[in-house]
Amino acid sequence: MPKVLIPSLEALNEWIGREVALSDWLAVNQERIDRFAEATGDRQWIHVDPARAAAESPYGGTIAHGYLTVALIASLMLDSLEVGGCRMVINYGINRLRFLTPVRSGDQVRARFTLAALEAIKGGVQLLWTVSVEIEGQTKPACVAEVVYRLYE
Repeated sequence: MPKVLIPSLEALNEWIGREVALSDWLAVNQERIDRFAEATGDRQWIHVDPARAAAESPYGGTIAHGYLTVALIASLMLDSLEVGGCRMVINYGINRLRFLTPVRSGDQVRARFTLAALEAIKGGVQLLWTVSVEIEGQTKPACVAEVVYRLYE
């Protein structure tokens, strides 16, 4: 998908209540899952042991950590959306988060970003995004979240 370019922080007002961006697909392979496990110390077999996961898990193989899926939201957003006049972006938090479908090793994911609310703050704006992380070929998303970002001029 082409990157959405919004010319300024003020121009974000036109997007409130609308889908702003849809990211490209991103592969979630075993190497990415293993690197996340090493970085976080979460080496549960359902994520890092393909043989055991194939034999014992209800998913038929390894799955990504839920927090890996959440962590990908930031990069999927940066790859699909740019706001002009913004010198710094801060991930300010998550209001709501639900994991609906596991991401299996080898799946492709993408994210839909809808701007739910915008609030002026000192030096910038605070944005509330509704995000749906989709799995290629699945009808139910991997996760849905309300994420809060602060953009500074």
